[in-house]
Amino acid sequence: MGRAISMTVDRGRFADAVTPWEEEDWRAEALGWSERELGRHGLEETGPRDVRVRPWSVLVRFRTGADERDAVWFKASAPDAAFEAALGGALADWVPEHVVTPLAVDAERGWSLLPDGGPLFRDVLDAGGAGPESWAQALGQYARMQRALTPYADRMTALGVPGGRTAQLPGIFDGLVEGNATLDPDARRILRDRRPRLLDWCAELDAYGIPDSLDHCDLHDAQLLAPAAGRFTFFDWGDANVAHPFSSLLVPVGAVRERHGPEHVERLRDAYLEPWTDLGPSLPELRRAAALATRLAALGRAVSWFRLFPGTPTTGCAEASAYWVNELFAESVVL
Repeated sequence: MGRAISMTVDRGRFADAVTPWEEEDWRAEALGWSERELGRHGLEETGPRDVRVRPWSVLVRFRTGADERDAVWFKASAPDAAFEAALGGALADWVPEHVVTPLAVDAERGWSLLPDGGPLFRDVLDAGGAGPESWAQALGQYARMQRALTPYADRMTALGVPGGRTAQLPGIFDGLVEGNATLDPDARRILRDRRPRLLDWCAELDAYGIPDSLDHCDLHDAQLLAPAAGRFTFFDWGDANVAHPFSSLLVPVGAVRERHGPEHVERLRDAYLEPWTDLGPSLPELRRAAALATRLAALGRAVSWFRLFPGTPTTGCAEASAYWVNELFAESVVL
């Protein structure tokens, strides 16, 4: 791999992002590590590298063959999401049938080297090869993965995965309200006055006794892969929390409602809930728990906006976070 290899750098709409990619020493270390790991797996580069720089991660695509799928991806996450590397390695041990197994992980530096995992679910949807019934299959599989991960909740916390457990949500809410400079005094007062409702929701949700698990926190159709009909692979854990598992419904339910229509939401919810029906609560109680958890998941979305590389501009992040805090109390039915 001593030959010069060209690179194309895509910064999207984030031309002013400050990331380690701008540091020559860091680039040399990251690319050198990737090259060594590729060699260790008997892989050789066959074309130019594609670099994707964002405020929350740096991705490098290495071509390793003639086919579009012959590729390996390097990923470096921002410090507050650096747990993703260690988590990805652990998930490959715990639930290998549901995730992309890394070729290499440097947990200390938050680096991963990942094989291509197949087409994005979004691309399959856009091509007409899937519909709302496929979403139901995907969420049923995702729920089974979460069930399998419930014994590992504390171990995920030890890996650095942030906490969003129900008992922690009031404190997270307080920090978001008091620490967001875009909220004026009246907005803060209104949110503080609504806090007792949050406490009631948390107490009710806790009473159903559903064990905590991994919440992806941003499970839209470009965050899962569709390598084969009826089979899905989940990836990109940089926004994840250890939380009430049903919180994961917030984003996919919104995606299905927008793309396919609200009439599909109940079927989607029940397909997700089916793997949890042996825990004791009745189906109506599980549906109520799902409604509560989906509403409370707004706090996980609010927190995730600040997992960026240090020094990168945070334009719009505080506003987006405030939006999600206010969505917690939206009058419309979330699920």
